Amino acid sequence: MEAMTLREILQATGGTLLGTMVDLDTQVGSVDTDSRAITEGALFVPLVGERFDGHAYIGKSLENGAVGTLTDHELADYRPDKFYVLVPDTLLALGDLAAYYRSKFDVKIIAVTGSVGKTTSKDMAAAVLSQKFRVLKTDGNFNNNIGVPKTLFRLSHEHQVAVVEMGMNHVGEIDYLTRIARPDAAIITNIGDAHIENLGSRENTLMAKAEVFHGMKAAGLAILNGDDPLLRSLDGKLHQSILWYGENDGNDYRCKSLDERFSDHMVMETVTPTGTWQQTIPGIGRYMIYPTLAAAAVGQWLGMTQEEIAEGVGHFVNSKMRMDTVRCGDGVIVLNDTYNANPQSMRAALEVLSKFDGDYKVAVLGDMLELGDLGPALHESVGQFVVTCGIDCLVAVGTLAENIYNAAQAGGKVECYYRPTKEEAKAVLDQVIRKNTIVLCKASRGMAMEELVEYIKEIRPEG
Repeated sequence: MEAMTLREILQATGGTLLGTMVDLDTQVGSVDTDSRAITEGALFVPLVGERFDGHAYIGKSLENGAVGTLTDHELADYRPDKFYVLVPDTLLALGDLAAYYRSKFDVKIIAVTGSVGKTTSKDMAAAVLSQKFRVLKTDGNFNNNIGVPKTLFRLSHEHQVAVVEMGMNHVGEIDYLTRIARPDAAIITNIGDAHIENLGSRENTLMAKAEVFHGMKAAGLAILNGDDPLLRSLDGKLHQSILWYGENDGNDYRCKSLDERFSDHMVMETVTPTGTWQQTIPGIGRYMIYPTLAAAAVGQWLGMTQEEIAEGVGHFVNSKMRMDTVRCGDGVIVLNDTYNANPQSMRAALEVLSKFDGDYKVAVLGDMLELGDLGPALHESVGQFVVTCGIDCLVAVGTLAENIYNAAQAGGKVECYYRPTKEEAKAVLDQVIRKNTIVLCKASRGMAMEELVEYIKEIRPEG
């Protein structure tokens, strides 16, 4: 972060200065919401949650080097060497401060949102754009009303492009984030069932994702998955121009053919408005064509050549626990896709497993959360897909996952096991994992299914 003054903080937040320290030229070198991570010269922003109140840590943060703090109420005493800014809501003030800070930079902001594949698309776009530009990208999935401001505070005048992931659980959240970041372009990956418990329908999800255009100039660009029928319904309804990407005819950026014969990469014939080329994708799974095509679209929009885009795709590295290939002993391979799950990503991961070379293919699938009343039926749909996709064995783990088991068991083609807990599932893994087995582990984040990945590594140690 580049330094801001107390004067700028008051201007950005509309806050009121408390205490006796009144030097408006006092500089802040960072903004942090975690008192344990405070560095010298930081501004501490105490947030209020359901089970905590960061205001309790103001004193500790100032002792640890913070030069000042925001607060939503007056305090009992004030240090003369620190500043205190009173605001109505510290979380909203964090966003106001981030919006002000973002306005100081002449940088292209690329927003990335969607139900499935946001982080992969963000990482792919950043890999491509880094071949020509100095790029900032969201770390991990810092994509909410705290994470997006923290990403923007990492901007400097060295950056030319920022790729910012935006997530949401409710209507209005992306509207808030886009007005802070003010993107120049937005990638929407798809409209699926993620968070349908809160949103009620896919149509509501579309409306919530399309809020990303609220903070964008009319001269901005929408980069949309043209294979998604709900996204296609936006055609002619946006002020911004649209580039479509996908596999179907009618997309501006299209996969004409895909060679999936390899264990660690694929080769796609990439069709674009300016030409066609053979693109090596350093990953497996047909779904990888979508982030690759979206990255090509934003790259060409920013003036990159085919050669630069192809080179950038080659530098893509997937984020942790997103289809990581873990090689264990006895030829056992684990596909660790445990970061999160919804019905669409479950089916995509099962397709990857089905195409992998191996003597025996095992899907270890856990609960998909935040699906509301549709949860049981959507889990059943995954179980029905298990029957059709050509794997050998299902191990369903959790409460909702029993519906996956029941539907797969009814199909009669797959060896099926159900265990309510991960601990109980370990005995099943002891039994079914044999030499040259390929194992997929996947569930929602709340299931922490990476514990079973670690268990497989223990029982089948490499070397």
